[in-house]
Amino acid sequence: MDSDIKRVVVKVGTNVLTNRDNRIFGPVLRELVRQISVLYEEEIMVILVSSGSAMAGKEILGETSIKDPSIRRQVYSSVGQPRMMRHYYSIFHDYGMRCAQVLATKRDFDIGLHRDNMINCYEGLLSEGIIPIANEDDAVSLTMSMFSDNDELASLVAELIDADRLIILSDTDGLYTGHPDDEGSKKLNEVKVGENVEQYVKASNKKEGEGRGGMASKLKIAKGSARKNIPTYIANGKRQNVIIDILNNKPVGTKFIN
Repeated sequence: MDSDIKRVVVKVGTNVLTNRDNRIFGPVLRELVRQISVLYEEEIMVILVSSGSAMAGKEILGETSIKDPSIRRQVYSSVGQPRMMRHYYSIFHDYGMRCAQVLATKRDFDIGLHRDNMINCYEGLLSEGIIPIANEDDAVSLTMSMFSDNDELASLVAELIDADRLIILSDTDGLYTGHPDDEGSKKLNEVKVGENVEQYVKASNKKEGEGRGGMASKLKIAKGSARKNIPTYIANGKRQNVIIDILNNKPVGTKFIN
């Protein structure tokens, strides 16, 4: 493993965290934490950007009478966020580790006191060996200024803490030249930001689940982060050992470089 890697931001999407019945899938969370614990022993700190709170809330509440989709999302997320943190807290505790919740709105990344305060929070947690778990503060985020999705949040966090890598975990193995299930379709192992791979996105897209971010969003974010000299990966979060394999330079996922 590259000795220069000290900080890694890992974003895990809703489609990774849920099973085919759209329920939070505990074994996936446990495998994520296991990998983070392995990296921790290598003195690599992981900042986890986790989706899933809205789905976790929906599991509890079921269908609601709330018609407004923005308010419905706020309610689901408000109920689901502590449930997700309870899952994470318990699993990290099993591995002898500590975690913390960091909720943010887009304005927290604006230059000024909000941003400085956010940096202080992350640096304080990391200095104590505590794994930050970030998510959008859906309960107070205004619709017109929400993150486009958690891919965007992850990229902003990676820039904020000067991460060495950004890993975006989805339910696909990477960017393909066509639909992943097509026989003639090939996975792209490495992409430079100047390459025109947007042509492949429409063909590569699978049916979207409950998350907001599709492959077009992931590609835009991956290229944007790579331009800032943060090598970025899109990979399958349900693949065992995926984070460790990426950091060991195995041909996993699609890597984006400047």
